[in-house]
Amino acid sequence: MHDRPYTLCPGPEVTAAMTAVGAAVRRLCPHLALGVQVLCAANQQATAVALAAGLDFIRVEGFVFSHVADEGIINACAGNLLRYRKLIGAENIQIFADIKKKHSAHALTADISVAETASAAELFLADGVVLTGTATGLPADPGELREVQHAVKIPVLIGSGVTLENVKNYLDANALIIASSYNFVPLQTSISDITNCQVPSSTQGVIMMESFLPELTGKHRFSFLL
Repeated sequence: MHDRPYTLCPGPEVTAAMTAVGAAVRRLCPHLALGVQVLCAANQQATAVALAAGLDFIRVEGFVFSHVADEGIINACAGNLLRYRKLIGAENIQIFADIKKKHSAHALTADISVAETASAAELFLADGVVLTGTATGLPADPGELREVQHAVKIPVLIGSGVTLENVKNYLDANALIIASSYNFVPLQTSISDITNCQVPSSTQGVIMMESFLPELTGKHRFSFLL
């Protein structure tokens, strides 16, 4: 969040810096699932960063369908991105795709529902979809969460606006991305996976925490998105 305004074609220095940061976090947190997103819509660059730094997943803008973002027009990238991922030997890197992305106008696809968008992402081999509010910090529509979950079999993540007050609306999601309200899931936790990862709470906007909801074990797992 500290490189505004974003550009559609970030330079190689951004990829290099993100790789260095990703590799450093991997060394600190060898047992966590780690991921990266490079703005704006620099999805191939994020894939390269993830591969070089030993990360596990990327968050992708513009995976299916076009939209008009505050950086300009973003076109679908699924075909090119998956081919690039295979070309560089990074098929182990999972793709979590934003649908009806925040900070964007979707008049171009006004006749396509969020559930249909999610289904298209699943058809185009996304590993999960990310549902958000209309802007950073704004909550997703719980009704849309139910629609998307009925439409797809892949994981559905909530990508904005989760707070202590509204988390009950999202307990059926597969994961929550928590950044603006990062104190909601404190880093001072006894969970063994993150006891050795000393990330200061002042890193809001640099590191996002994903709290993977308990399914069978009743325990939480954590991962970080750079």
